[in-house]
Amino acid sequence: MVRPSLNDLAAFAAVASHQSFRRAADIMGVSRSALSHAIIGLEAKLDVRLFNRTTRSVSLTQAGARLLARLDPVLQELDQALDTLSEERGTPSGTLRINANKSGARILLAEVVPRFLDFYPDVELDLVSEGRLVDIVEQGFDAGVRLLETVPKDMVAVKFGGDVRFIAVAAPSYLDGKARPHTPDDLYAHCCVRQRLPSGKRYRWEFSKRGAEVAIDVPGNLTLDDNDLLVQAAADGRGIAYVPEYFAQPFLGSGRLMTVLDDWCPPTPGLALYYPRSRHVPSPLRAFIDLLREVDRTR
Repeated sequence: MVRPSLNDLAAFAAVASHQSFRRAADIMGVSRSALSHAIIGLEAKLDVRLFNRTTRSVSLTQAGARLLARLDPVLQELDQALDTLSEERGTPSGTLRINANKSGARILLAEVVPRFLDFYPDVELDLVSEGRLVDIVEQGFDAGVRLLETVPKDMVAVKFGGDVRFIAVAAPSYLDGKARPHTPDDLYAHCCVRQRLPSGKRYRWEFSKRGAEVAIDVPGNLTLDDNDLLVQAAADGRGIAYVPEYFAQPFLGSGRLMTVLDDWCPPTPGLALYYPRSRHVPSPLRAFIDLLREVDRTR
């Protein structure tokens, strides 16, 4: 048997972990065809089939599952050993992949990311912004950023950025001549700019006051899936929108938007950076967390 290379084994582990040649190729920065050829070559060297392949799915054979079970701890130890060398050299290096929602990415880009890149020029930061919740381990990310209340329980969460507040806003031109809502139920008499979640479901606006909680499927003839677009539509007089205060702040300052239902919109726990509890924390991520905490303390 020809002994496979470390690159061959790393390619196998990537495909096995993500159960997808496309995802593994994207994370490894190679073409799908190159990765496929590498796996075919590995199977030829080992003289055993490692994957069951169809046009729609990839799964491990029994032999592949046994190899992964033995190989995964070895590769993790190797990563940890290389990371230790990076620490001894005095500066983190390598790639740091973070998946964040748009609000989180904006906050990080405002101060933390520029300082991090200046301090650690040998680290390549890959910051992916998307609305849907993803499995950061399955998708090959070192960490994620989401609202604290949505972080999976088996993750370590590092809160930052303070509390967040969702607010109902509308243009003065829309409210002119209309009765302003004083309770969430009053929204049924208004036109609202509704929001479509990444899951495809329409978001029910959530309000609370003195322990009372209300979720409203508001009426409206326009549905959008982006907070910037929601704010813009509200500023253009299309109706009442419900958005994180951060996105609406410039329009509130200029007078293009006004708030309604203020007493039904208390602050809630904000954003958190999170990462797997059971895995070794690479030095670039540790450095990023330290800087994030430092920046948050000085706000």
